[in-house]
Amino acid sequence: PEVVNGRTHKATVVDLNPWVEYEFRVVASNSVGIGEPSRPSALLKTKAAVPVVTPTNISGGGGSRSELVITWEPVPEELQNGEGFGYIIMFRPLGSTTWTKAVVASVEANKYVYRNESITPLSPFEVKVGVYNNEGEGTLSSISIVYSGEDEPQIAPVGASALSVSAAEVEVSWQPIAWNRHTGRVLGYEVR
Repeated sequence: PEVVNGRTHKATVVDLNPWVEYEFRVVASNSVGIGEPSRPSALLKTKAAVPVVTPTNISGGGGSRSELVITWEPVPEELQNGEGFGYIIMFRPLGSTTWTKAVVASVEANKYVYRNESITPLSPFEVKVGVYNNEGEGTLSSISIVYSGEDEPQIAPVGASALSVSAAEVEVSWQPIAWNRHTGRVLGYEVR
């Protein structure tokens, strides 16, 4: 608070964070200077409130076939604003109007995996992540696009040929598989 008049014996402290422990000290001052601070008050925790901070770095992807993996940066304890903290995950296939809602009741959580056999590989989903505590639900993050897991490649490489280089070496070559929605990212090849 601002400097308090010498005849006043109390002050209201504003702009504190909810559900945080504070201790206070008082310092007397006059025209000569500032005296020693008082001993700290007992710890006092402010009341809880609905969380106002949304998780950041919403992303995901990867995972196995028929999985949608959603990740986020956890909200630090000092911004949780109360007990019973957890995350709300909202997602829908891109172009759909119906959201699916999931709740993760863990303070430390930073990932949610949705499994459903009807999810096709590399399908785009709109995703939002929010927070809640015992006081209520906070706001949701802005929409992020996350892709479902890939499937194993469904197309074999073509044009395989072998050339004898020496008595102990053969050079094998083929045409690479181009990226598409059904093959995903080819990370490597196995020569048999």
